[in-house]
Amino acid sequence: MLYHFLAPLAPIFGPFNLFNYISFRCFGALLTSLALCFIIAPAFIRALKRAQVGQPIRDDGPKQHRRKEGTPTMGGALILISMMVSTLLWGDLNNVYLWITLGVVSLFALIGGIDDYKKLRTRTHRGLSARTRLLLEVMACSVGLVFLYDFIGGVPPLQVPFFKDVLVDLGLFAVPFAVLVIVGSANGVNLTDGLDGLAVVPVMFVLLCFLVISWVVGHSVAASYLQLSHVPASGELAIFCAAALGACLGFLWYNAPPAMIFMGDMGALAIGSALGCIAVITRHELVLLIVGGLFVVETVSVIIQVLSYQLTGKRVFLMAPLHHHFEQRGWQEATIVVRFWIISAVLALMGLATLKIR
Repeated sequence: MLYHFLAPLAPIFGPFNLFNYISFRCFGALLTSLALCFIIAPAFIRALKRAQVGQPIRDDGPKQHRRKEGTPTMGGALILISMMVSTLLWGDLNNVYLWITLGVVSLFALIGGIDDYKKLRTRTHRGLSARTRLLLEVMACSVGLVFLYDFIGGVPPLQVPFFKDVLVDLGLFAVPFAVLVIVGSANGVNLTDGLDGLAVVPVMFVLLCFLVISWVVGHSVAASYLQLSHVPASGELAIFCAAALGACLGFLWYNAPPAMIFMGDMGALAIGSALGCIAVITRHELVLLIVGGLFVVETVSVIIQVLSYQLTGKRVFLMAPLHHHFEQRGWQEATIVVRFWIISAVLALMGLATLKIR
């Protein structure tokens, strides 16, 4: 919005020319979402406590989690409000990629919100059935992908990291693969969100990586220099990443151990779907597997646990997702969280390295 109002006035007032630079608007979007989160959070948390919107705890979960029962949940709304307001304020509202991402995020937030509401109403950890939620998520993805592929005029080939000339035409599997990326990313973040601060920091690392990737692939000179597929106008997604980064940073202030508020499915599914959507648009789906490797491992641990129990009646892990396994082995929560943060930071650096190592 500011871009449309102030950038055209640059010939009259020179400093307004800064609004033509994505880097400046990224900085503004980050600070705006961070400030909004700090402004909204105290009253929001008090309102949730008054409404007794407390997180139900699994009966079969780690015993030490019982003390967290009743902690306000649906804190993802803080991230969403701050992120969306900031994006609309600093982004180019004529950019289709921005609207597609915001649309997918909104749909996944709605799904997560319904799931959270059902858990709160029944006072259990059971929300929507897995089949229902998966169906809704696939439908939400499909809506976004229809608009995306209609806008770009087809389905682009898959770009393979570390190889400059390797492009894979997935053919009929292209759309299911894109759906898998978005749905997998959303649920990976959701599964990781089980300890105070565990999910939000890795999300921030991934957002930072895709802020860089969005800017690079959207800049014809930078993309050519790094031998990447140029995606015109995708640089505006860096604004979204910056706004989401600031919102997550503000949320972390209240979600740091001991958490004053939980993200909930609304926030986890929304921000996870955003990561997948941006990866699809920038054609760096495989890089998301690297930088979001922690989410992949957490998801795979659940799949392995379920399949093993169904096929053999035995469990591979003491508890799934993986962070609960380490809790059951006696690791302190803070130890698990910090070590997982370190792993995420290393994976983020590896993902950024794919831009140059070819």
